[in-house]
Amino acid sequence: LSILLSLLVPAHTTRSPDCGGILTPSGLRYLAEVSKPHAESVLRQDLMAPPAPDPSPISPSSRNQITSVKVDKFSLTLIPDTGMRLSIEVDLGITSAPSATKEMRLSILADLHVEMNPEGNLELVTSDCKPTLEEVQSTEEMDRSAPRKSSGSDVDKQINGEKICLEVSKLLLFPNERLMSLAAPFPITPSCQVQYLPLAAPMYSEQGIIISLQTTFQVAGTVIPLPVSPVPFSMPEPASSIPSHLILAFSEHFYTSLFSALEESGALNVSLLSSLTTATLAERITQMGSLFQEDLPVVLQAVTRSSPHVVLEEDKAIVKLFLTAQIGAGSSLFQSFLSVNVDVTGRLHLSVADTRMIISVAAVEDIELSLAASDVGPVLAALLEELFLPTIREEVPAQINAVLRQGVFLPHIASFTYTDVNTTIHKDYVLIPCNLQLEARTR
Repeated sequence: LSILLSLLVPAHTTRSPDCGGILTPSGLRYLAEVSKPHAESVLRQDLMAPPAPDPSPISPSSRNQITSVKVDKFSLTLIPDTGMRLSIEVDLGITSAPSATKEMRLSILADLHVEMNPEGNLELVTSDCKPTLEEVQSTEEMDRSAPRKSSGSDVDKQINGEKICLEVSKLLLFPNERLMSLAAPFPITPSCQVQYLPLAAPMYSEQGIIISLQTTFQVAGTVIPLPVSPVPFSMPEPASSIPSHLILAFSEHFYTSLFSALEESGALNVSLLSSLTTATLAERITQMGSLFQEDLPVVLQAVTRSSPHVVLEEDKAIVKLFLTAQIGAGSSLFQSFLSVNVDVTGRLHLSVADTRMIISVAAVEDIELSLAASDVGPVLAALLEELFLPTIREEVPAQINAVLRQGVFLPHIASFTYTDVNTTIHKDYVLIPCNLQLEARTR
């Protein structure tokens, strides 16, 4: 994680990461494990396909035919500072005549890394690939000594090592289509979207593959400017290695930006129905009686007056909302008689379900009310609190939680979800170690 620290220090203001992730060596092992059946299926299709007609006079009975393909070993390991190494061992059953069968082993050693293409998408690239073919066992020669290199037989011609190497990355379950899905826009509300954009090709350390991301938010299809992060995103190195497949990290700036995008979209503007009526208010504020002859329900229409702010401390996330509430009467024809500034400090609860972060206001820690304007004369702060605090304390979190109940999509690749999630809040950042799980239905 110390390398992620250096990656996440902004180089310049327009392109600076506010979140990132580390795919750990155990995550790579899991990807290899779930890719193995897929690789076997692809190789079986490629290697057992009927060979092209051969104009040579060799009789069909003497031609080698691959009758079975079994992937015995499929591993993906990390090469620090360079990339990944894919190692595959495939057992082939070959029949050259009705009575002659032999086993051969195809070994593929490929070096892979992820690059960023000119379109800004991450792309898996093969930098080196070596296929070798060895004879393991023969019914004609039952010599079970060390495998021998195969000579240039029909089998060599049928197994096109160069072709396999050209498409070796497709043996993994996350080819480039899935990597591109990482940067897809995801909905938060009907008018607000989030998108995670890779800032550069990943880096490779002993701890894993490190990707730094910049979050952008769109409101009604337009990317909105976000508050500038006052503190570069930084994370300390953990005392011991984390066994999870993936470690996601989100800065304080990410959460402030999220709430700012919701504010920009109008999602934090709320209408609150009070239990009060104009008649009950007139008992406490005498000038109310001259404004309203009939008894009407009292409504609070709250809008944001400045951007929200999120503060992360150890084991604690706080959101500060700055609202102005117009207090008035009537449902069809709203008539305001008080304007009150409302500052709400709420404790946030963070959890993860599938690939979404579920954010909710768990409790209101503090509310400050101050009179901004009045058509009914001066109203003491203590009376404002007595009359309107219960409604604000209960309804503001409830309505914000209703906006956020679908959750915010985390960076993820298609067909994989997150399990065994542990969300921990630290000063300035949130850490989410989790395991990958391939969904049962894959496209």
